[in-house]
Amino acid sequence: MDYKTKIPVYILSGFLGSGKTTVLLNMLEHCKNNGQQPGIILNELGQENVEGHLFEDRKVVELLNGCICCTIQDDLKETMNDLVAEMDNNPLDVLFIEGTGVANPLEIQEVLLTDPYVEQFEIMSIITVLDASHFREYQSIFASSSEVRKLVKEQIISGSLLLLNKTDLIGPAELQKVIRKIRQMGGDESNIIQCQFGQVAHNILFEKRFQSFMMNPQNTHIVQEHGHHHHSLIQAIKLEDVPPFPMKSYEKWFKGLPNNVLRAKGYIEIEQTNELVNFQYASNKVTFTRLPASTPKKSIIILIGTDLNNEAISEHCKHLLEGIL
Repeated sequence: MDYKTKIPVYILSGFLGSGKTTVLLNMLEHCKNNGQQPGIILNELGQENVEGHLFEDRKVVELLNGCICCTIQDDLKETMNDLVAEMDNNPLDVLFIEGTGVANPLEIQEVLLTDPYVEQFEIMSIITVLDASHFREYQSIFASSSEVRKLVKEQIISGSLLLLNKTDLIGPAELQKVIRKIRQMGGDESNIIQCQFGQVAHNILFEKRFQSFMMNPQNTHIVQEHGHHHHSLIQAIKLEDVPPFPMKSYEKWFKGLPNNVLRAKGYIEIEQTNELVNFQYASNKVTFTRLPASTPKKSIIILIGTDLNNEAISEHCKHLLEGIL
């Protein structure tokens, strides 16, 4: 296929709760305004996608219960095969691939650079989203594991564009320390864009940057040394049949989650109103978004983190499920 007809691909990477989906929604809005038809591949660690309502009327393929760069890499290839087969009837103008928060994007890149995908798709950029408010914590030997530190470094080195998100949550002095640390890990030439709420100018997001990324000599050993041990440490558990509570009770419960819960999302029912809301928990903060009454969802909570089988997590979840709040 001629180069000019290749479908541009943007890979979104970043640790749990960094804001990848928010950035993706920003890019999708731009596509909509320009009359472009996007394809979206979403990967989740859990068994259920609780963010599907954000992508209504979009062509979305969900790869669940695994990490796109290892345990379900074959599913990614199968999905790509389906996209190629459907191209005549359902043409795409652009493809977005969002990996889990524990994915190394270089593994996704490897798939796209093999036949037959390399003839159909053109990688434009690997966009790594970083949480400024928790970055130094994730790099601390006292507050984080070596696997998490290695993973974040992999994502930084792999990224051709680094979006330093949530800069509004820290002060100027801390921000400069974070930027210095990122440059130590990714090199002085690291392309860092500061942002809040995932808002970045579209000309920056959609710029082709992959060629300069390929020239980065650090990437060779990252591919060779990359192991999947960190994935065994990051787990996802699902809580179902959660009883309704007042909003303040939910807020108290989320704020009381142990530190090893890095991310949480799902749907909960608010007591007395029978109202179902979507929640997002990251950076020790929780936000709630009301859903349309017609949304056919049930109460479900997905917790993602390390060592989720410990006693503290079990007791905290038990309080919720048994109504002890």
